[in-house]
Amino acid sequence: MKISVQTEDFDLGAECAAITRGRSDIGALASFVGLVRDSNDGAGISRMTLEHYPGMTEQSLAEIVEQARGRWDVMDATVIHRVGELRPGDNIVLVVVASAHRGDAFAACEFIMDYLKTRAPFWKKEQTAQGQRWVDARRTDDDAARLAALGAQDVMVTGNVKFDITAPPEQLELAREFRAAYGT
Repeated sequence: MKISVQTEDFDLGAECAAITRGRSDIGALASFVGLVRDSNDGAGISRMTLEHYPGMTEQSLAEIVEQARGRWDVMDATVIHRVGELRPGDNIVLVVVASAHRGDAFAACEFIMDYLKTRAPFWKKEQTAQGQRWVDARRTDDDAARLAALGAQDVMVTGNVKFDITAPPEQLELAREFRAAYGT
């Protein structure tokens, strides 16, 4: 497992090669790369500053990877999150999950990313023409994290939520609320 909080950029190809180097048991890699957008909530973004709590952040990321390993067949994982000043188009975050099968790799990668968006100790400040502003997690991100915590098998911020038909009532009620709020 590789966990890194860094100012330097990362190379997706190099990280994927590193996670599979010398291994023939890996059958799937799922990856996610987050980029800085040039707009958010209707405002143009000229730069973003990401801050974190050193030590606590890395520990938090390692714990979420371990939770993913407890839920899915995760053979290895890499999580890299950048901090400092970033510009539109810059890489922010990389999650790579290795597994024997694609379903586990996809599910674990999404689970880790949902956690990063909602619970990881990072603070994001955007520079707009109107000045600087701190960014909160979006409601869709928070809802996705709540659904995942209740055991949703597939949670995407687009609202595509799939549940086991034997899901507990609180999970099904939250799914109904999610679908009503986001029209899914």
